[in-house]
Amino acid sequence: MKLKILMVDDHPSMIEGYKIILSYNDLGFEIETTAAHNCENAFEIITNTTNLDFFDLVFLDYSLPPFEAKNISSGEDLAMLVKTHLPNSKIVMLTSHTEALILYNIIRNVEPEGLLVKSDFSAEELISAFDIIMRGEIYHSLTVKQNVKELLSKKVYLDHFNRQIITLLAQGIKTKSLPAHLNLSISAIEKRKVQIRDYFCVQKGNDEDIIREARKLGII
Repeated sequence: MKLKILMVDDHPSMIEGYKIILSYNDLGFEIETTAAHNCENAFEIITNTTNLDFFDLVFLDYSLPPFEAKNISSGEDLAMLVKTHLPNSKIVMLTSHTEALILYNIIRNVEPEGLLVKSDFSAEELISAFDIIMRGEIYHSLTVKQNVKELLSKKVYLDHFNRQIITLLAQGIKTKSLPAHLNLSISAIEKRKVQIRDYFCVQKGNDEDIIREARKLGII
């Protein structure tokens, strides 16, 4: 049986490696791949109406050259397009990021069938993950499981809004501009920043201290 896969990665050698590894799958699939190396190429393929039921599986690297004209800056943005335009395709996200907050947000926002940190897996593990995903189950690599579990253990302070605040601060967004990105008032944001500083033990610290501690803990 032929399996059609869209692979999006800005390193052609990675795509070639995935193709070779998956050709040894244990389920007897013949692998047919289509490659894209940036968000613009991938956008054109994903939104092409003739591809509605063409791809069984979509491999997306998280970090990709952006397509600014369509406000697409990552594999996560592309994944949301896949869910709209290729609703029958399974999504596998691959990333070099190990930050718990990024991994958690991918799981929460995209709900991919697979999420793998590139440094985690060998050829054998990629084959195993592929088999699990094609059998209808969800696969997360070891770092994903460990880091997300650790993050969720801190949910008293790091709920959805607090995680967003930390992420936006790390992106250089000033506190006064946060209400434009969140459905929260300035006073509510300031109260949440007190919680965040309490958790990081930087009660008298500023935004840079929050960002530094979040990075130290692998949250961003």
